[in-house]
Amino acid sequence: MLRKSFEEQTAALAHPETVGELILAPKQRRERMRSEMMNAILEASRAVMRERGVAALSLREVARRVQLKAPSVYAYFPSKAALYDALFLLAVRQYRSYKRRSTGQSDSFWDQLYDLFATYMRFALQHPDLYQLAFEHPVPGFSPSAETMAQSEQLLGHMTELLDKAIEEGSIRPRVSSTQARDLIIAMSHGLTSQHVANEPQLPIGSGRYGSLIPAAVDLFRAAWEVGAATDTEGGETDPDPDRA
Repeated sequence: MLRKSFEEQTAALAHPETVGELILAPKQRRERMRSEMMNAILEASRAVMRERGVAALSLREVARRVQLKAPSVYAYFPSKAALYDALFLLAVRQYRSYKRRSTGQSDSFWDQLYDLFATYMRFALQHPDLYQLAFEHPVPGFSPSAETMAQSEQLLGHMTELLDKAIEEGSIRPRVSSTQARDLIIAMSHGLTSQHVANEPQLPIGSGRYGSLIPAAVDLFRAAWEVGAATDTEGGETDPDPDRA
C-alpha cells in the first residue's frame, strides 16, 4: 500500500498540473471550476450569437452546448440580462486590449487617429458578435449595468483626453469642443465600419468600398483641424466651445 502511494506521488510529480490539483483546497477547486464553467457559457453564448444573431441568444441552446440543464445556467448568470451584461463587459475589455496594442505612445495625433479608425474596424471584423452587442445595441430592452457602463465610458474618456492633449499642444484646432470633436470621430468611424461589415465583411481593412476610406477620413479631419491648414485662416475665429456663455 505504501509502495503504491509512493508510485502515485512520483507520477504526480511528473505532471505539475496534477500537483496543482492535489494542493488546491476544496474551495479553490470549486471557484476554479465555477470560473471555467462561466467562461464556457460565455464562449457558447458567443457562438450562438454569431450563428443566430445577437438578439437570438437562447439560454436553452447555450445550456445544451455546455452540457448543463437549462435551469442550471441561472446558477452562473441569474438572468439573460446578466449574461448579456457579462458579454457586453467582455466586449469592452476586448476592445480596450485592441486599442492598447495598436496605439503607440510616440505616434503623432494623426497616426493615433488612423489607429482609432483601423482598430475599431478590425475589432468589428474579428469579433462581430461583441461589436454588435456593444456598439449597435441590437437587443431590445437590454441596458448594461451601471458598473459595466462605467468601464465603457472610460473608452470615451481616453479619446477625449487624446483630443484635449492635441489641442493643448497646439497640434489641432477643431473649432468645436473636444467632446463634439470626439463624437464626430465616433460617427465617422462607426459609419465606415458598419458599412464595411454590412457590405464587404470578407475584405480586410484597406480594401473595398468603405474599408479603403480610412486614410481619406483622416485627411478630412486633418484638413479641417490641423493648425496651419488652409481652412484655419478662413472664415474668422470660431469659439471652440459653442456652449460657453
